Amino acid sequence: MKIGVIGTGQFARSFISLWQLHPDVEAVYVCDLVPERAAEHVEKYGLAGSFATAEELMASDVDSVAVMTQRWTHGEMVLKALKAGKNVYSSVPMAMTQEEIVEIVRLVEETGLIYMMGETSYYNPAVVWAREKVAAGELGRVFYSEGDYVHDMDNGFYAAYQYSGGENWKATASYPPMLYPTHALGGVLGALPTYATSVSCIGIEDDRGDGVFDADVSRWGNTFSNMSALFQLADGGAMRTNEFRRVGYWKGHESRFRFYGTEAVMEQTGDGATLSVKTEGEDYAKGATLDISDLFYTKEGQLPEEFGDVDPALMQSFSSGLAKVHDKSRLPKEFDGAHNGHEGAHHFLADDFVRAVTTGTQPPVNAWKAARFTLPGVIAYESAKQGGVRLEIPDLGDGPADPGW
Repeated sequence: MKIGVIGTGQFARSFISLWQLHPDVEAVYVCDLVPERAAEHVEKYGLAGSFATAEELMASDVDSVAVMTQRWTHGEMVLKALKAGKNVYSSVPMAMTQEEIVEIVRLVEETGLIYMMGETSYYNPAVVWAREKVAAGELGRVFYSEGDYVHDMDNGFYAAYQYSGGENWKATASYPPMLYPTHALGGVLGALPTYATSVSCIGIEDDRGDGVFDADVSRWGNTFSNMSALFQLADGGAMRTNEFRRVGYWKGHESRFRFYGTEAVMEQTGDGATLSVKTEGEDYAKGATLDISDLFYTKEGQLPEEFGDVDPALMQSFSSGLAKVHDKSRLPKEFDGAHNGHEGAHHFLADDFVRAVTTGTQPPVNAWKAARFTLPGVIAYESAKQGGVRLEIPDLGDGPADPGW
């Protein structure tokens, strides 16, 4: 396959280098609104070349496009790529509006092209573990789950928005938290065989007063910096997710998850994780709480030299190893020792897209799954703007079965 990467910012570097290593990728091209960045990537990674615009890239003979642009541009860019006949890998979120999400799914259904959303939480170690345990019935009926994305603006986000937003960075640093819902939703719904059907969401007004989350400055008129949503699930259970951008010092997982079942409970807190289980009989005092943190631990690596402009506070996102629960054997041997990130997710995401395109098989986080990870957040934001009113969430169907890679 030949892949063209649109956007060569800090995050894209991880995937450009991995696709360049992948044995089934023939050529990698790039383009960027800042041509110098694209040219630098061509030289640094020995890429096949660059294009002046996204339109030129889409008109070329590349069969696949990776959208690594600003988060509010994904929907529009993905639709252009699909209409140009290209397979698509998209950074999160899928899109910002229900209309764009519906149209992406429709085009994938109509064309048979591959669409994959690069949700890191799907390969978060806790989610990999939970997906296996839930499928095996070891937690019993999972009636309640929680997923959080806890990332304070002071913890590297100001620097990231300034890098990407230029002089007017504050207008986009106010991005509504529930419109970036997939790290939390994707972890819970990446483990449970269900989906969200309704939501009530509370938005907490920001009071920092620094021009971010200011209605007069925000591109979206957004004033919420922290948001909490309670979802009804199709299987009768409940799910809560939190999107926090103003929160005190947080040691541990940016994305963390908890699953409450009738037979066992898994909880992530800080750097650790516990599994509480029943034992046989009616004496609940005989239950056990096990420390399973070691299964999820990923050792942080050193940021390669080319990531020198990344705020050190973002280390977890840009540099990590694999966890014990990860199946390293399914990855290309060329990835051994290669740069990784997001608690080991990058290697699996890069390989999944290549597998999908080269085999003509929709990936685990396909268009339908991506819609279930994204659309509930779009509806949750509308709920918050209406004072927390409960709103129904449309569902676009199951889509193809997980290929089980």
